[in-house]
Amino acid sequence: MAVTSAGGAEGVAARPPAVVEGVRRLRGAAATEPGRLRLAGLVLTALLIAFGSVTAWQVTGRAAAADDVARCSQPLSAAAAEIYRSLADANTTAAAGFLVTGQEPAVVRRRYQEDIRTAGRLIANAAESSGGSPDARAQVELLATQLPGYTGLVETARADNRQGLPLGGAYLRYADALMTGTLLPAARKLYEAENARLGQDYAAARALPWAAWTLGAVSLAALGWFQRRTYLRTNRVFNPGLLAATTAAAVTLLWLAAGHTVARDGLADAWRHGARTARILGQARIASLTARGDENLALVARGTGTGYEDAYRAGITTLGGTGDGLLARALAAADGAEDRAPVRAAAEAAARWRTRHAQAHAADVDGDYDTALALVIGGKDATGHLVPETTGTWFDQVDRDLRLAVDRGNDRFRQAAGDARGALDALPAGAVLLTVLGAAGTVTGVGRRLAEYR
Repeated sequence: MAVTSAGGAEGVAARPPAVVEGVRRLRGAAATEPGRLRLAGLVLTALLIAFGSVTAWQVTGRAAAADDVARCSQPLSAAAAEIYRSLADANTTAAAGFLVTGQEPAVVRRRYQEDIRTAGRLIANAAESSGGSPDARAQVELLATQLPGYTGLVETARADNRQGLPLGGAYLRYADALMTGTLLPAARKLYEAENARLGQDYAAARALPWAAWTLGAVSLAALGWFQRRTYLRTNRVFNPGLLAATTAAAVTLLWLAAGHTVARDGLADAWRHGARTARILGQARIASLTARGDENLALVARGTGTGYEDAYRAGITTLGGTGDGLLARALAAADGAEDRAPVRAAAEAAARWRTRHAQAHAADVDGDYDTALALVIGGKDATGHLVPETTGTWFDQVDRDLRLAVDRGNDRFRQAAGDARGALDALPAGAVLLTVLGAAGTVTGVGRRLAEYR
């Protein structure tokens, strides 16, 4: 029984694996012209479908990144800059209120409260929108937890100041230390994190679609080769189906190249004349706010504010409208007379602010505190004359001009980024449709050749 079974097993031929059998059949089919035609038609159709699919996939990804740049990343970056500005302005305004004898002016109080409300609202918005960045979340949490502590110190300082207690100045310095040592660094890190996110989305939107381009070129080359082969074997110049497929692939490839070039140019313009300029202007605005706060705190300290005076000088030099100053850089980066006008006006106002501050500081050093105070916040000097223009006058002018310039830069960015996004809108659907038509043309063209063998 065992012998018979073994002999029977020896008599049964081993069956080849399915893959080997498939390769054999494919070789057998390729040995005939109809088989080669079918194989070529299959490869060409697969290439065209892959070309259309990859084009739609890559363009959709770049369009989504461009949309994120215009609608998400850039607004979040601008909001982070506004958080920093609001906090810095609140700190500056709180210090200004301590320079006024008696009750703090209502306009100063309103400005401080508006800054705090704006910062709180933007921090809450950032908490909802920064889910993808752990660093951004950490900074938002720090801002949200420490801001109430800052406002509490300011309110304590105000209450002591209204009672004429010198302890109010100490509480204000504590509040300033919390702002400059914790809150503003956190706001700056949030701004840097959102800028990094903007840069990532910008790079993704401008990335070249190499895979789609390669497949498009290979598809056209394969179609050209097959049509030449057909011509050499049949002496027929045109095959309508294959010609239609070639036209569809060529149009798709040209559309992809043109649309992506327009989108890249639009994003480059948005970055060059929008985001980059707005970033420099935002830094200039922060520098002016910091310098103004140090200027006020130098007077609040009454003779012990040497550090604040040094900080003011560093800030106003960084702001400078000449050399390597931020205003000079912003002026060089601005595009056109309309964009340069507010930057140039800010630079002129900053120069006048610097001159007026030098007069105020000289009076303070000479012991004429009343004149120094009048030159900084307004009022009458030691001789009883009303000071018409103060450092605050020129600081406010700098801030207004920079706000206008920043708004223009952001508007230019949004418009250019939106135009870039629009250049890619119809391309994914168009690529799929054209390549499907091309694949149908290939099937038709090859089918006509196969019909000749029947």
